[in-house]
Amino acid sequence: MVVFGGFVSPRIKKKATERKFRAEMREKMRFIIVTGMSGAGRSSAMRILEDDGFFCVDNLPVSLLPTFMQLTENSSEQIEKVALGLDIRGGEAALREAASVLRDLRASGCTFEILFFEASTPVLVKRYKETRRLHPLARGGRIDSGIEAERKLLIDLKSSADYIIDTSTLLIRELKQELERIFLTEGEHCSLYLTFVSFGFKYGIPTDADLVFDVRFLPNPFYIDELKNLTGNDADVYNYVMKFSQAEEFLGKLKGMLDFLIPHYIMEGKNQLVIAIGCTGGKHRSVTLTNALYKQYENSEYGCKKEHRDIEKDRLRGLCRIQEK
Repeated sequence: MVVFGGFVSPRIKKKATERKFRAEMREKMRFIIVTGMSGAGRSSAMRILEDDGFFCVDNLPVSLLPTFMQLTENSSEQIEKVALGLDIRGGEAALREAASVLRDLRASGCTFEILFFEASTPVLVKRYKETRRLHPLARGGRIDSGIEAERKLLIDLKSSADYIIDTSTLLIRELKQELERIFLTEGEHCSLYLTFVSFGFKYGIPTDADLVFDVRFLPNPFYIDELKNLTGNDADVYNYVMKFSQAEEFLGKLKGMLDFLIPHYIMEGKNQLVIAIGCTGGKHRSVTLTNALYKQYENSEYGCKKEHRDIEKDRLRGLCRIQEK
């Protein structure tokens, strides 16, 4: 700053204030690159982030990334949260180039985070069929071929990601909760998402289950008249099942095993773990243990949810039989 006879020029003072303001804004700014598999939820995430106050720009050409970052950092506007969408619409060459451009930007001192969306191939195929859209890389061929081609193109971007969200089993509201947990509440994020599902063996094991546990060794509330028509979501059934020492012991041993397994799954790059707990009909014991296990993890660093696949099936079957008669 130049001082003339003890007097600071107002123009110089204003420029110094602006530089200080921009430096403070750069420190505060959260810049997120949102990318991932087509159909995995990137567009939905951009809408959610925009609703949560992010300045969102979608599908900017990769070559303009450095310029855009510089403009947002040096902007006189108070932009504190920016989300930039990148996907296959920019072209295969641009997507290949993106990972190296982002590496160079990080090496030059730019601060940003990469949020990557993933989903299993069968789920992505189903989503494309439901919307009757063609995958950008299918080129008139099979959808799954286009998906696998895109997956290969995104290997480098995925390996550079700070956050990976697998949306294979997520509803929109659950995606919103996960994004808010990461970017608004400053909660710890781990790329592994846990799904706890109860089921009845007579209706089949869930096809997407990674780990399956059988709790048919526990006393069955079905044979208690006042509990027969209730479910594991009811306190009376829950308390009945959990009063047995073997239920508490099983829960403790299962929690211990999962605490051992989860870090190893994360090291292997797994980002979705489905834990299925089954009893005969999926209504009493499995629901109770699924609820109890979910409580152990609902406030952990992992994203998690629970669902009771077969809890209503016995009742619905009974109604169908009555109608048939």
